[in-house]
Amino acid sequence: MVETWHDATILITQQFQPKTDPAARGLAAFAARASYAAMMLTLTWGVLTATGWVRSVTGRKALRSTHMVLATGTLIFGGIHALGFFYLTIQPYSLQYLFLPFLSGQETRHSMGIVGFEVMLAIALTAGLQRFTSYRRWLWLHRCAYPAVALTALHAWFGAIANGHLATVWLGGITLLIPAVTVSLLRFLPAHTLERIGLVEEQVA
Repeated sequence: MVETWHDATILITQQFQPKTDPAARGLAAFAARASYAAMMLTLTWGVLTATGWVRSVTGRKALRSTHMVLATGTLIFGGIHALGFFYLTIQPYSLQYLFLPFLSGQETRHSMGIVGFEVMLAIALTAGLQRFTSYRRWLWLHRCAYPAVALTALHAWFGAIANGHLATVWLGGITLLIPAVTVSLLRFLPAHTLERIGLVEEQVA
């Protein structure tokens, strides 16, 4: 009799329980958008810092500090975004699913986001090791941020499409994406091309 009553209580609870978890999902969505914005600003500011294109605006130390603050914000909000799905009261994701990519049954967009986030986390954790290793090796690892950002951006866009939010966030997403892509492409152009377009001063022999 007790078991029957318990089963009936569970059934009634499930019938009246909402099919979504708006609080946790809302937090996860907000954190995702904040992380995306910080990520694009981090990439843009990082290129400007590395190239010195805005060094006249402020000192190099201030530029690096701003870059680090933006990168930290990216990782914090990215972590909150992932953990938001662990704390869902309805069909939560496991920590294994959230932090291990390429699991069986895992959506491709989720794997892209996990790989991108973890590569950026590795770069952040090793940022202070520059003095203990060769500059070339450190720079190679740091440049892995470019594909990591690309993967995370794809995760964000595919996520917006899958969740029906694209119509709401596309303008802000494009606005932040264009400067990041532009300065990243300029970063790897030959010096003479940058001189021709006036981005850097021509070197006098």
